[in-house]
Amino acid sequence: MTQDLGGDRSLERIVRIGIGLGIAGTIAVGAARGMRDAAGFLTGASLSIFSFHTLRRLGLGLQPGSPGLRGSAAFFGFRYVLIGAAAYGIVKLLGISVMPVLAGLFVSAAAVLVEILYELISSK
Repeated sequence: MTQDLGGDRSLERIVRIGIGLGIAGTIAVGAARGMRDAAGFLTGASLSIFSFHTLRRLGLGLQPGSPGLRGSAAFFGFRYVLIGAAAYGIVKLLGISVMPVLAGLFVSAAAVLVEILYELISSK
């Protein structure tokens, strides 16, 4: 017998928190550094959330009784090629600074930390 520990809700909340942090960060970077850097941050944040989503799908596909991965494992490895190509295009072709893109790529990590804080506060 398996026990539902609310992991699905937490994962969904992390994605929503990541989207909120991405939007807030884009607005903050746009106000501080301009629209080009804001576009770079938004792209990095989008890639970060997309990467987290594919990792989540891979994890759900590994659970017993799941329908299977159906190519998710191959795509999981291929996502790094997509992220690298997108980052190269943003930095080299569009002339956007690399720092806002890198900051955006950390949005999922920040969302996980916010979710941990939320769970610690709400469990009391």
